[in-house]
Amino acid sequence: MSALRVGVLAYPGCFASEVFGVPDLLTMAAHVAGPDHAGYDVTVVSPRRRVVASGGTRLSGAPLREVDVLVVPGFELLPGLDVDAELKPLAPEIAAIRAHAATGNAVVSICVGAFLLAEAGLLHGRRATTAWLLADDLARRCPDAEIRPEHLVVTDTGVTTTAAFSAMYDFTLDLIRRHSGPRVARTTARVALLDDARSSQTPYVDPRLLPPPGDEFSRKVMRWLDQHLTTPYNLSALAAEFNVSTRTLLRRFSAETHQTPLQYLQSARVRRARHLLETTTKTVTAISAAVGYRDPSTFTTLFTKHTGHPPTTHRTTSPHPS
Repeated sequence: MSALRVGVLAYPGCFASEVFGVPDLLTMAAHVAGPDHAGYDVTVVSPRRRVVASGGTRLSGAPLREVDVLVVPGFELLPGLDVDAELKPLAPEIAAIRAHAATGNAVVSICVGAFLLAEAGLLHGRRATTAWLLADDLARRCPDAEIRPEHLVVTDTGVTTTAAFSAMYDFTLDLIRRHSGPRVARTTARVALLDDARSSQTPYVDPRLLPPPGDEFSRKVMRWLDQHLTTPYNLSALAAEFNVSTRTLLRRFSAETHQTPLQYLQSARVRRARHLLETTTKTVTAISAAVGYRDPSTFTTLFTKHTGHPPTTHRTTSPHPS
């Protein structure tokens, strides 16, 4: 087996830690694998001779070359920023991404590096993810892509996208697992103190940081659902509450929030349950009842689907206020 050629694309404003995080973990994996393993040939590449990354960090990249995997780091992109203005100066990098993808070799984005892949036309018709805080922005920008904001890593026909920042390690451990085997990946994770069993970014979502979705109608519906978490869901009764037909309710709510009232209610119940798990000593059965589920197993299934782990695990792994 030959060394896997990995190129990390450095560009103005990229996160310097995401430029070096992947190579550093691959270096550790090579040490774990031992001298007889082909290992990794990792290079920081750029169409520019010099790059000023985040925080004023100055980087020198090697010229672009053919690699097996091209990794595109993220950059500082806050909700509300003009994405077009941020991407316009990066035309050489976007062209390089497009040219690399045309060779049929793998391309990977870290965090909001997905926006560069989108600009290069690589997300068309594909499943993808990005940082949960900006997933809606990516979905609006790429209406023909299927954005999966709950996933940490999504691979679709040669294009891989990841969630925010530390998800670069989830991707890299998976790369190590496929190239060097599960033992090397597992040991590397232990040495680096990384969680190699994460599957979802949902547990990290803080709704308070998200812009309020929808217009006034959907906000009223959401407010009512928030105030009636324990009320059994009844679409007809909910529509009557707002003097509209069920069809109108579903159409308007979906158009404004991109989800159904039931999906919102389930998310609201899970958010409330997470709060109770983190701040009280109530049993899972009691919390299940407190958020509208008489059957704890139904509640546990829903909670696990939304967060990636069961309520008992959430309680033991989440920080508790002192």
